[in-house]
Amino acid sequence: MIQGTASDVGKSMVVAALCRAYTRRGLKVLPYKAQNMSNNAAVAVDSDLPPGPDGEIVRGEIGRAQALQARACKAPPSIHMNPVLLKPQTDIGSQVVLRGRVLGNCPARIYHKMRHALMPAVLDSLRRLQAEADLVIVEGAGSGAEVYLRSSDITNMRLAESAELPVVILSDIDRGGTMAAIVGSHALLSEADRARVAGYIVNKFRGDFSLFEPGCVTITEHTGWPFLGVIRWFDRADRLPAEDSLALERPAEFGGRGLNVAVPRLSRVANFDDLDPLAAEPGVAVRWVQPGNPIPADTDVVVLPGSKATRTDLAVLRKEGWDIDILAHVRHGGRVVGLCAGFQMLGKVVRDPLGLEGPAGETAGLGLLDIETEITTDKRLIDLDVTDRVSGQRVTGYEMHMGRTTGPGLARPWLMLDDGSGARPEGAVSADGRVSGAYVHGLFGSDAFRAHWLTTVGANASALDFEARTEAALDALADHVEANLDLDALLKLAR
Repeated sequence: MIQGTASDVGKSMVVAALCRAYTRRGLKVLPYKAQNMSNNAAVAVDSDLPPGPDGEIVRGEIGRAQALQARACKAPPSIHMNPVLLKPQTDIGSQVVLRGRVLGNCPARIYHKMRHALMPAVLDSLRRLQAEADLVIVEGAGSGAEVYLRSSDITNMRLAESAELPVVILSDIDRGGTMAAIVGSHALLSEADRARVAGYIVNKFRGDFSLFEPGCVTITEHTGWPFLGVIRWFDRADRLPAEDSLALERPAEFGGRGLNVAVPRLSRVANFDDLDPLAAEPGVAVRWVQPGNPIPADTDVVVLPGSKATRTDLAVLRKEGWDIDILAHVRHGGRVVGLCAGFQMLGKVVRDPLGLEGPAGETAGLGLLDIETEITTDKRLIDLDVTDRVSGQRVTGYEMHMGRTTGPGLARPWLMLDDGSGARPEGAVSADGRVSGAYVHGLFGSDAFRAHWLTTVGANASALDFEARTEAALDALADHVEANLDLDALLKLAR
């Protein structure tokens, strides 16, 4: 188990690196994270249920980070790799997904009390992976030294104790305070939990490590934990999807790179890696517009991304004045694209009569498409590998939504998806072709479709192979940990 001294110290990336490195050595490796909190989710196989009447595989959802780690292992994502997924909908509550299925919405205080009841499922999922693999690499959540949560913990030290897992502590030296973080973790843990720690790794180091080596001596003197190595700064990390929306807080400017794409930074943004392929294009500049800032006047395309709380984020659009900016952008000939919840926002109204994403009620949309959406209990979870008959291009991706959209606007679909058994309309496009939306996530990750779309909006498409770029980044990440750590010694710690 890789545990951190805090959130965002690089646990997900290090686990992905180790997954790919040990997989390349011929081991069957699988990733696991008992509980993840993220609105970035992926479709995964639900092996607990038999195929449907037409033989289709039943799908669930897991955290996007675990799907990336599964890819690093060259294994299909499974619901058992992330049995508990929390998808924040408010500041104090989340949708709880258990083994790929929505369990319900839950305030944080109530979930804290119910977590112990989830431990049997958490352990069962881990044991299933252990039975399939030579090596399971387990990722903790946040800090493993939050001892006030120990009694209800299902993802750090209590899990390590229950599953008899050796623990490696990971600290991020780039943020500072590594010595205090590791020694402080030791001071807070019980004797039994301290004994479970096999050592520590310093992550994201820049510069001359010999200057910090005395610090490692001091850490080991105070903790008794061996120093297992340092992982230097990996400068290609931005080529892999970020797990946390905190990554979107980094400032970005257009800089005259060609097509300017503006993305409002919604409060409950979900599946924001949909924009990564566009951002990777050399002729495209993607800027996440932070609260308090207008949508830039030189924007060519506004993209409304996914959201875990569509009506809440419609209110955010209006609070920030982005609705006015978007409507003015369209009047002046600009383009708008909505993805999933962003597609819903483009319609006339979003209704949530059961209060599935917040207080029951309805909220007016932007009115740019003649559609209406009602949030329902049914969740659509499917993988896509189809041909879009409108563009003539292959489209891969997935759908993951609870809304049901109707209205005359659907008579002008953006896509016509053909899986070989016939084409079905998807999404909608305005009469002038400048406003479009669909429920498909990962749409721009399809190279041929992205190139076609860029041409239609007057931009130059490159020869970018986004999937190959991601694979190359995973291999480079594995090379990086091979060069920085003694992976043979690390493997010997597993049991």
